[in-house]
Amino acid sequence: MEACNREYNELPKVLLLKPPPDYALFGDECFPSTKFQFLKAWESTLRLDQFLKTHAQSVQAILSSGGAPVTAEIIRLMPALRMVMTTSAGLNHIDMAECRRRGITIANAGNVFSEDVADLAVGLLIDVLRSISASDRHVRQGLWANKGDYPLGCKLGGKRVGIVGLGSIGSLVAKRLEAFGCSISYNSRKKKPSVLYPFYSNVYELAANTDILIICCGLTDETRHMINNEVLSALGKEGVVINIGRGAIIDEKELVRCLVQGEIKGAGLDVFENEPDVPKEFSALDNVVLSPHCAVFTWETFKDRQKLVVENLEAFFSNKPLLTEVVDD
Repeated sequence: MEACNREYNELPKVLLLKPPPDYALFGDECFPSTKFQFLKAWESTLRLDQFLKTHAQSVQAILSSGGAPVTAEIIRLMPALRMVMTTSAGLNHIDMAECRRRGITIANAGNVFSEDVADLAVGLLIDVLRSISASDRHVRQGLWANKGDYPLGCKLGGKRVGIVGLGSIGSLVAKRLEAFGCSISYNSRKKKPSVLYPFYSNVYELAANTDILIICCGLTDETRHMINNEVLSALGKEGVVINIGRGAIIDEKELVRCLVQGEIKGAGLDVFENEPDVPKEFSALDNVVLSPHCAVFTWETFKDRQKLVVENLEAFFSNKPLLTEVVDD
C-alpha cells in the first residue's frame, strides 16, 4: 500500500481550480488515468494564491472548464506550467496571450460537441418559429380548453438563414437546415474557398439579407457585442436570432429592447452575457426560448469528452502529439 501511494504521489500533477460539471454528473473518477493525478484546489483550506504557490513547482498542466478562468495572474504563479487543457471548445476563459508568451500548449474539446450544439441550434429555431414552448404553456395553463385559441407559428422551409461563424458547428447547422429547404449564407473571418454558400464580409450585410441569424462563432475582442443595434435593425421585424455561441457576442441590452419593442420577431438563446443571470424581460416573452447553456449536455458527448481529456493529458505527459491542440491561424 505504501509503495502504491508513493507511486501515485510521484505522478505528474494536473491542477483543477474548480470541479468540472462532469463531477456532479458522473463523480470525481470521470477522468481516470494511471499517468497523472489531480490537485483539487477547492479541497484545500489555503487561499487560492497560497495553494498555487505551494504547488508552483509541481503543476505542469491545468484542466479548466468555463467556470474556472485561467487568468494571467494564475499562469504567472505557475512557473512549471506547460499545458492547459479545457473541457470546452471555446477559449475565452483562458488568457491566450499569456499562454502564448510563455509557450504553454493549449488543447480544447475540438469537435466533440459539434453535432449536439448544431442539433440544439436547429431545435431552438424550430421552437421559436413554431411556438412549441409557448404552445406547451398554453395547453398546461388550460387556455386551449377554456379559450380554444392557440399561438400561431411560422414555417421554417424557404427561410433565408445567415450563419455567423461557419466552423465545425456552423457547417453542421447549415447542413441540417438545407434539409428543411432553407437558403444559407454566412459570415466568417475570411471566405472559405470550398464553400458555395454566399459570403458576406460583415454581419450587418448578412443580417440585411436574411430572415434568421444563427450565432456559431467564438467570443473574442472582435466579436464581443458584434450583434448590436445596427445588426438587429438590419435583421428587421420578421427576423429571428439564435445564439449557441457565447452570450456576450450579442449586445444583450439591445436584444432585450428590440424584442420588447417588437423590432425583431423572436430569439432562441442557450447562452447569456452574465450567466447564470438572465434578464427577467426574456421570461415574459412568448417569442423567446431559453436554454441554460446546455447545448453540449448529452450523456454520449460527456463520455466522449472525458475520454478526449484523458487522452490529451496522457499524450502530453508521454511527449506525444495532442489530439486537439489549439494552433494559431
